Amino acid sequence: MSDRTEDFDFHLPESLIAQEPARPRESARLLDVPEHGAFHDRHVSDLPSLLRQGDLLVANDTAVIRAQLHALRGEARIGITLDRILPDTSWHVLVRNARRLRVGDTLTFTGSPHTADVLAREEGGGAILRFSAQGAAFDAFLKDVGALALPPYIHRPNGPTTQDDTDYATIFAEHKGAVAAPTAGLHFTPSLLQAVDATGAERCTLTLHVGAGTFLPVRENDISKHHMHAERGIITQQTADRINAVRRAGGRIIAVGTTSLRLLESAADENGHVHAFDQETSIFIRPGYKFRAVDLLMTNFHLPRSTLFMLVSAFAGTERMRAAYNHAVTSGYRFYSYGDACLLRCANPIDAHRRTHQNTVPLSGEAGASS
Repeated sequence: MSDRTEDFDFHLPESLIAQEPARPRESARLLDVPEHGAFHDRHVSDLPSLLRQGDLLVANDTAVIRAQLHALRGEARIGITLDRILPDTSWHVLVRNARRLRVGDTLTFTGSPHTADVLAREEGGGAILRFSAQGAAFDAFLKDVGALALPPYIHRPNGPTTQDDTDYATIFAEHKGAVAAPTAGLHFTPSLLQAVDATGAERCTLTLHVGAGTFLPVRENDISKHHMHAERGIITQQTADRINAVRRAGGRIIAVGTTSLRLLESAADENGHVHAFDQETSIFIRPGYKFRAVDLLMTNFHLPRSTLFMLVSAFAGTERMRAAYNHAVTSGYRFYSYGDACLLRCANPIDAHRRTHQNTVPLSGEAGASS
């Protein structure tokens, strides 16, 4: 177990960074990573064949907002990325050219009568803003002057396109508040969900509003010193009860994406019991962590040296993930938000008996080639 950021690095050719999603969405590739043995090259459309009656898929139903804004302080241009709304309805934001801001400044926006007052500044480019628009007026303001905050590795020289408005939204999206999409959910379509339901597996959703911190690199050489930005999460009592009932019945909890997993782990106690949750979480999952609530994880392929690659290394085992990512690179899998996905089994649960729930029954004539 390493605390060195460099130990979570790997070579990734730029040509493997997806600039557009697969079409149709479920035609994306799926690397099936059992806890031991050969990897299986599949497609997302094969996911239902890996499920069984009594499983529970847990997806994130956050909806992406137009979080990228360009403000003016006098004649100075200020780049703003919304991060999260605070209890008093002010916003925590990340600011480019933050040194130009002063507490008490009023920012304006071209083409809009609305303004934002600077309430506080933080080290590292953070700030607290209060916008003059609230509620539905704020939604209309973002529609008028905001843009999608696409990850920097998706190259859009002229800004996000109208196609991105559709591509960067999941079928589960219901509650507005995310800066970035929970990208594992991008692979799902109505026909895929219908096929999932036909297996006897069940589905539910939770809400984690993905913040701007997801785009920030790990700057510390010692990952134990890395600070995770807080994100707002909600699990209702009804959803928590359903998750616990599935676990008691011997079913597997399958997190659709790292955001779903992080919220489930934030809400679970030391015995693996998931509680209702309505607060911020800044959980940082890295090797050595024992998982309390999740048996399988479906997730896209993540950046080198990122907290998310550290998370999947904690979940499936560092050496296992090194081997899986090496296979993905040599096999031409597409990486990041618009890329392909993998299905991982938990190698580090809080108690050993959960291992009996983690592997699917082998199927004859499994789709895809093994390696």
